[in-house]
Amino acid sequence: MTSKRFIGALVAIAAVALPASAAVAAPADGPLLWYQFDEASGTVVTDASGNGRDGTLVGGGTWNDGLELDGVDDYVDMPDNLLTGLDAITVTAEVYIEPDQSGAYFIYGLGNSSGSWGNGYLFTTGNGYRTSISTCHWTCEQNASTGSNLARGTWNHLAYTLEGGTAVLYLNGQEVARNESVTIRPGDIGSGTTVANYLGRSLYSGDRYLHGKFADFRIYDGALTGAEIGAQAAHISAEKAAEDAAAIDLGDTSAVTADLDLPTRGANGSQITWASSDPEVIGTDGTVARPAMDADDATVTLTATAILGTVQEQRDFTANVIAEYDDQEAVALDAAAVSIPNVSDVRSAINLPTSGDNGSTITWKSDNPAVISADGLVNRDEPGGQTYTVKLKATVERGGEKTKLSYTATVPPLPAPADYTGYFFTYFTGEGTATGEQVYGALSDGNDPLSFTELNNAAPILTSDQGEQGVRDPFLIRSPEGDRFFLIATDLKINGNGDWNRAQRHGSLSIMVWESDDLVNWSEGRLVEVSPENAGATWAPEAYWDPEQQAYVVYWASPLFTTDDHSEGFYHRMMYATTRDFVHFSEAQVWVDQGYSTIDSTMIEDDGTFYRFTKDERGNSPSTPCGKFILAETATSLAADAEWQFLADCIGSGAINAGEGPLVFKSNTEDKWYLFIDEFGGRGYVPFETTDLASGEWTPVADYDLPSSPRHGTVLPITAAEYELLQATW
Repeated sequence: MTSKRFIGALVAIAAVALPASAAVAAPADGPLLWYQFDEASGTVVTDASGNGRDGTLVGGGTWNDGLELDGVDDYVDMPDNLLTGLDAITVTAEVYIEPDQSGAYFIYGLGNSSGSWGNGYLFTTGNGYRTSISTCHWTCEQNASTGSNLARGTWNHLAYTLEGGTAVLYLNGQEVARNESVTIRPGDIGSGTTVANYLGRSLYSGDRYLHGKFADFRIYDGALTGAEIGAQAAHISAEKAAEDAAAIDLGDTSAVTADLDLPTRGANGSQITWASSDPEVIGTDGTVARPAMDADDATVTLTATAILGTVQEQRDFTANVIAEYDDQEAVALDAAAVSIPNVSDVRSAINLPTSGDNGSTITWKSDNPAVISADGLVNRDEPGGQTYTVKLKATVERGGEKTKLSYTATVPPLPAPADYTGYFFTYFTGEGTATGEQVYGALSDGNDPLSFTELNNAAPILTSDQGEQGVRDPFLIRSPEGDRFFLIATDLKINGNGDWNRAQRHGSLSIMVWESDDLVNWSEGRLVEVSPENAGATWAPEAYWDPEQQAYVVYWASPLFTTDDHSEGFYHRMMYATTRDFVHFSEAQVWVDQGYSTIDSTMIEDDGTFYRFTKDERGNSPSTPCGKFILAETATSLAADAEWQFLADCIGSGAINAGEGPLVFKSNTEDKWYLFIDEFGGRGYVPFETTDLASGEWTPVADYDLPSSPRHGTVLPITAAEYELLQATW
């Protein structure tokens, strides 16, 4: 179905999505050119404006309720000199971009070209959805830009107007960008001569063709109003506003006790406004004021209105707001929330909470504090020694009410020490295949850190069926005692959608977690939300055990936003939290904020010094020559406020074209360290080595044999028993 044939339904308040024939009716003066793409065959694209500006279909194309272009060589060649004499212009298009569209591309381009450099044009692209006008090439461009990629796999109505120096960009009837300082008029392009006027083809010869569909395309002499564009787009925007309204999820509102997150922007760009039947209980910003303890619960109707262009869609939600808990209720709820993961097999420090969400205080007692202290520290017996059983009692109290909890913890002795005799490599392979965003494994050839054999016939060894059902950047860590492992990863799926903009602005706030005692038998995966609500995503989590805090320091990259719809520009900070069990995490805080994007941190410790390696995410240019390479820093503490000292930058420069996803590990046999850096878009992981971490100097390794297509992962030194079990299993 093409969007222009969509027959709209009634839409609340504003609201009728008109049949296509009414929705696309032209203003009285009509367009200069109008392609409806209703041909069934042939190479002529008929101009419905009556002005005789027929186009020519080149390369083939498919007529199928619109025009499909293959992204290889199909395009529409429009007549020359379409912009001659125009002081103002409107260009509209109904277009569908296929999910596999690759590279830089134009949806349409009007102007001229010269080799790989355009010399004057007006074009629209979906890569960072924008329209640009220029009288030379890219250096002269004057843009109306959203900074966000156009959604793929769906129909969109695009519009651009330019008049009196003001350019306005619309998406599905909604203004999304404006530039009031445009000095170029359409007729200035080529001094009125334009011989490269294309649909589905760029004016730059090196760009990709459009893989997608057209249902409507028009050019007007003059700027249509926002209302006219909204009416033209109504048959699409009604559908999308309805989708945005239907997608609103407030969670379980049957027993509300905390503020609600009321979204203000839908995935299709709808503005979402809210009304409340009782704003003193639930405000239009989601703020909740619970009734007093002696009052009844309150029932509130919340009405969401999704507004896109000239259409609106309403949806009602019923929220039952629970009166304030009395002490007895609060204590019961907080007691029920207490849990001790792996209490029957305690191997490291455990989380013993000291407060509940409803204001209770929680105190702990241990009948053997030498083994498990009241603050959760654990001391295991020597290898071959005793397994302890420890009684832990908690008192949960608020006001005059209290309740007691009791747990029996089993603490086995420490494992026997064993030398490391090999390496286990965990990684993902990329978004280019359906299973590439899962966890793969490889085993070193003996104790060789530079030669690996893929496990499980090069198929994933762990897969995710939660969250986005894809995992990237798997990081594997051994507990300080040596006999428990945690694997954490980014919750992200790009294969099948290609939408990096969505991933960064509206991605998962959680990490995926698995745990194991032997590297072969793994727990069910679980999602744990670690990022703050104003984050756009949670990228490349890693962890490091900090003996000072008796906890794992967990760190990852997140873009942070100040607007509810995450529409503004952003850069990535490195975030920081602590945990003992990868179930309960401290509140996230910013760890590294350089004022520009830094991502993919990894760490190693040697002789009391921590070495941190991070990707400088800036573009590589004469002013930022270390952009897209690795920065090294040092510190003597993993506390959140520890001072880090510069050690080296541009690591990898000269040996690789660009690098990300660094992993670092120490040789099992000598005082040598390895740093694998992913030459993304190139060879993949390239190993570097050093015998002096403190020097900051790394030498590329010439001879190595890594798995096929490994991306951001971990190399973990392992014992002979672990090696043999992995080999036998996989």
